[in-house]
Amino acid sequence: MSTPHNAANKGDIAKIVLMPGDPLRAKFVAETYLEDIVEFNHVRGMLGYTGYYQGHRISVMGSGMGMPSIGIYSYELFNEYDVEAIIRIGSTGAMVPEVHVYDIILAKFAYSMSSYGKTQSGDEADEKYPDPELNEKILAAAEKLGYPVVYAPINSSDVFYGDDWTEKKIALERGCVAAEMESFALFHNAARLGKKAACLLTVSDSIVTHEATTAEERQTSFTKMMEIALEAAKNY
Repeated sequence: MSTPHNAANKGDIAKIVLMPGDPLRAKFVAETYLEDIVEFNHVRGMLGYTGYYQGHRISVMGSGMGMPSIGIYSYELFNEYDVEAIIRIGSTGAMVPEVHVYDIILAKFAYSMSSYGKTQSGDEADEKYPDPELNEKILAAAEKLGYPVVYAPINSSDVFYGDDWTEKKIALERGCVAAEMESFALFHNAARLGKKAACLLTVSDSIVTHEATTAEERQTSFTKMMEIALEAAKNY
């Protein structure tokens, strides 16, 4: 049964989904790493694919930008398609000088001033947490592959172009090392629905050093993050 945002039928989507923000990154992951891929969604250009990675069935689908967008797609995957776990594979901006472009971050928790949780279910908590078991699998996968990972809190914001730095100031006080725009809502939906979620990020730019990657690099060059997520997903 399809939804207003997803053309897939039940059974078309694997129990675990890798979810980049950019649908073209989803396409790249599917075409680069998966075998026997089937496109299950292209509604609104939000591409989704299911295939096999080293014999293990895995899906990958874009989420779009921001909490409302990933809130819709992740809720439907969990609630309508019986997905058990989502690993976000996204880009992030470094907030501290110790974190550099192309570093890989695994979110310990997401801090936000967003009203997503309050609006969705009356939950006013400003920190949302990933599934610890899923995080352990990701850390184990990174160690197996020999890829270093920064395990730290992140800031999820509703605003990309902001004039008020209050949220960033609080985020730094909470130990956040980078900022993105989706994980808070993903973690909230997973907890609300009794599912599992995690967030693995590659640093695409820095507000400290002003280093930055191109749009094409963000689509196709974050391969270490992708490989960690795939290794963790196959062992799910």
